[in-house]
Amino acid sequence: MIAGLSGRVHRLTNDSILVNVQGVIYQVVTSGRTIAELGDAGQEVELHTHFIVREDSQTLYGFLTLNELIWFQTLIGVNGIGPRLACAVLTRFTPEALMDAISREEVALLSTVPGIGRRTASRILLDLRGKLPEDLSGSPVPVTAEHTDVVAALQALGYSSSEAQAAIARLPVDPGVPVEQQVLAALREMGSR
Repeated sequence: MIAGLSGRVHRLTNDSILVNVQGVIYQVVTSGRTIAELGDAGQEVELHTHFIVREDSQTLYGFLTLNELIWFQTLIGVNGIGPRLACAVLTRFTPEALMDAISREEVALLSTVPGIGRRTASRILLDLRGKLPEDLSGSPVPVTAEHTDVVAALQALGYSSSEAQAAIARLPVDPGVPVEQQVLAALREMGSR
């Protein structure tokens, strides 16, 4: 799994960033907000990424902040929301504004995103009600880059990104623990609730 990229901006497109990482150029699909926040070609950049492998494609999605990546992962966990639509939501809303719109259950505001109608906006609100981890509510993000493999393993077992992140946030911080043991501890934590 590719959890992040660090390199130079090679070129920007309408919906992606081409990043030169020691001579290898990666295409990273992202939100319009991340593209707008980047400078010109040649600038150093570090992206938090999510790699999606499908039968007919392999696509790398990336964002400047871990909070935006967590929102992306949370949104693609909603039935009917794919990665491109999640990027459109993150183009329209900052993570804080999205949290506010969801907490106030503003269907009309969510419907302003191209590709999201009232029905899809209502589904987002319904699916995310009570499932948002603490890090999406504006408090400091407890899930570090070291935990991305643990989140990925838990998602492979069928847990949503928000469930995995909430479980990891409740675990004691011990950087020397292997990924397998962290996954087992997170499963125990989820099973005890």
